[in-house]
Amino acid sequence: MAHEPSPPSQPGGELLKSAEVARLLRVHPKQIYRLLAQGLPGRRVGSEWRFLRDEVLAWSQRRESGATAQALGSPVVTSAPDPPPLLAANGDVVVEILLDCLARQHARLVGFVQADRGAAFEHLAAGAVLFAGFHGEPPPSHVATVRLARVHLVERDVGLAHPATVRLRSVTDLARKRLAAREPSAGVRAHLDRALLAAGTRLTTLRTKVAVFASHRDAACALVRGEVDAALTTAAWAERVGMRFLRLATEPYDLVLRAENLGRPECVAVCEVAQSLAFRQALGRVAGYDPSASGATRYDAAAP
Repeated sequence: MAHEPSPPSQPGGELLKSAEVARLLRVHPKQIYRLLAQGLPGRRVGSEWRFLRDEVLAWSQRRESGATAQALGSPVVTSAPDPPPLLAANGDVVVEILLDCLARQHARLVGFVQADRGAAFEHLAAGAVLFAGFHGEPPPSHVATVRLARVHLVERDVGLAHPATVRLRSVTDLARKRLAAREPSAGVRAHLDRALLAAGTRLTTLRTKVAVFASHRDAACALVRGEVDAALTTAAWAERVGMRFLRLATEPYDLVLRAENLGRPECVAVCEVAQSLAFRQALGRVAGYDPSASGATRYDAAAP
């Protein structure tokens, strides 16, 4: 399996991880996403954020100076523009159907940003997108102090797509086979990890050759081209490329957004489409989808 290279050293001081920045600023690690939205300088390295120590300290000093000026009555201009009408998610078939129905039924359009679950949530936390696809585990109720809401799209089957010529009845049959997988931050990886744990094994123990792909589409295409023997994906994608499917789990697939944005026209339009008969009928024709609760808006209780 390919490993992400270490980030190169850069001028401007030590390169820090999110947890290290939280300790430096004496805040909870979850607040780093809120600070990113407020201008904390950082850069993406793979699926994670990295920060230059000198830049963080300089930003913190400017922020404290601004707070002092405000306390003394000096005007301080702060701007927190609304996130653009973008949806960050992986290329799941349900997202394609949603955006297609939105284009047909509403003048309000939403753009698509390719991102796995971890990156999509980071985009949401930083205020760069309006929606983030979320699955694989229970979503958080807040990002920093901001309440989140989620719009349910579908219950979907996730697992292993494979051709008829490849025998695959359980995860242990991945032994010595070539697997198209996803980044560790992708939600679908959690189901594979749980299935392997339940079987008492690991991909390294099985000597599985793993190739990492950025999307379900790329993984499925690699399978069609014969580059791999199986692909970690959804039943919907297995059906789309004409492959057999071994189900590992069924999970909810939701869109997460800031609750304060639910009244925005784009959010209203997405909710209306998700609740529409046309959307549910389209999902009902796709393998591994249960659209019975599509469009339900939910709030999760904060963790104790």
